[in-house]
Amino acid sequence: MLYRTLPLLILAALSAAAQGKYSGPRPSKPDVPYIKHADSLVAIEPAEAKEEKQKKDDILYIISGATASARTPLASPIFILHAEKLNPDRLGLYKLDVKNGRREILFGPKKQPRSFRMEVTRIASDNLYRLEVSESLEPGEYSLSPEGSNQVFCFAVY
Repeated sequence: MLYRTLPLLILAALSAAAQGKYSGPRPSKPDVPYIKHADSLVAIEPAEAKEEKQKKDDILYIISGATASARTPLASPIFILHAEKLNPDRLGLYKLDVKNGRREILFGPKKQPRSFRMEVTRIASDNLYRLEVSESLEPGEYSLSPEGSNQVFCFAVY
């Protein structure tokens, strides 16, 4: 029994020790995700998505502007977040469509856009989190959005 639990105890101790020893760049604002580029951070564009009712109970969420100001060449970006009010485990990552000079995404009873998987890791004891996209993103416009909110954080992959 000891041989089975010893590796788990060691892993838990290493994980706890790693949480207080993050030495990378830190976000300047809380509750805004930042894209990590080597030793620097790029703030993601915060916005509010507007709702437009469509036929058959569909809702179109619209973000003004054709492209986000935050851009990354990384197909699997890493985000750093200092969470105060935002819960990093409840952030969804979605691909946006660009139409008519704006970014949009359609939700409805029969149309549920796919949320990309992310791994969320607490990296410091002061609510600093690392969010890693688990799969490669194609070039395009994307949004991180808290569940149940019209708040969005937009970025582009090029």
